[in-house]
Amino acid sequence: MPMPWLPPRERRRWGNMVKIIINGAEHDAEEGKRLLLVFNEKGIRVPHLCFHHALTPAAACRLCVVEVKEKDQPIRTRLSCAIKVAKGMEITTESAMVHQMRNTAIGNLLKLAPHSEAIHKIGRDFGLTTGIIPDGCIRCRLCIRVCSEIIGAKALKMVKMEGRSYVSPSDKGECIGCLTCSNVCPTKAIRYEDDGNIRTVMIRDEIVGRHTLERCQICGKLYSTTKFLEHVRQVDADLPEEKEDHRHCPTCSKLYYRKKLKLTAPKLATLYGNKPVA
Repeated sequence: MPMPWLPPRERRRWGNMVKIIINGAEHDAEEGKRLLLVFNEKGIRVPHLCFHHALTPAAACRLCVVEVKEKDQPIRTRLSCAIKVAKGMEITTESAMVHQMRNTAIGNLLKLAPHSEAIHKIGRDFGLTTGIIPDGCIRCRLCIRVCSEIIGAKALKMVKMEGRSYVSPSDKGECIGCLTCSNVCPTKAIRYEDDGNIRTVMIRDEIVGRHTLERCQICGKLYSTTKFLEHVRQVDADLPEEKEDHRHCPTCSKLYYRKKLKLTAPKLATLYGNKPVA
């Protein structure tokens, strides 16, 4: 394994190779080296977030806690990013006390960043208690019902994950990007982003649909997805507004249709026998 870059002051503190015991097995390690670096080199898994080998440890996340016994001293819990290798030390990376302290540490981190996937992944990997990721969804199913009953796309469904129900994209990927689900959602858990001519509809970090936006042929504004317009054409093919092939935003469509009505409407007489027509 290539040696990571370290500040000169850190390298100068390293000494000779000494024997240490990690989880009951004897290992060679450089005296004065950060214990967490030794774990990383030897492939021993210990959770950590705030450590970087080029910087002095801040010991902020407190996830890298281990049990350490040095010489005749009693066993203590120490942060492996901060403690340095000493001859004869015995380290235990997993114990009831270590697990309890890591649970406390990850709970404190989640208070600061409850949606952080990095923290939740550490919780999953090391069996720590992280609770349920808050997603803003109250499971009212309005989005599922409107997509199925009104729009007819059936792009959303309920799924079970870890014993809890979640709204998720359907397997068929039927989203048409109409945003009806986002509009009816009472907590705005379903959101969308328009980036250039691409619209992305999401719930949590799951992508419900990603679509190309069409431009209005009159004003040039990006206004709707190609898939939604095709859906409208198929469902409402008999409406007179849709008989002509055009791409008009709602505002321009209304103006265009009103103008067309005025051009085609018959001229009615305003007077009959020198009297106003009723």
